[in-house]
Amino acid sequence: MEISDILFGITDWAKVETTEHKGETGLARWRSRQFGAIRVRVVEYSPGYLADHWCSKGHILMCLEGELHTELKDGRTFTLKSGMSYQVADNAEQHRSSTLVGAKLFVVD
Repeated sequence: MEISDILFGITDWAKVETTEHKGETGLARWRSRQFGAIRVRVVEYSPGYLADHWCSKGHILMCLEGELHTELKDGRTFTLKSGMSYQVADNAEQHRSSTLVGAKLFVVD
């Protein structure tokens, strides 16, 4: 991957507008920035969140706080705790997220 045509900049995430996205249960709050084709987000899942869809988008995701459960469509499950990350390519393995206790994530996709 080559990152191009993005000048140096700083993001104060506390000042980025929050959008809300309902899950099957719970709520996701996104703060998003777009840099060319690259989307960067801070995502906060409420306790009890379960995604309402299977995602096929590629991500590089780091768990900043809490605990995130990721289920792959083939049945495998993974748990990320603070300081852990995962990566998956576009259209590689469908996945969905859930959390019992809530989670705060940094996501690049």
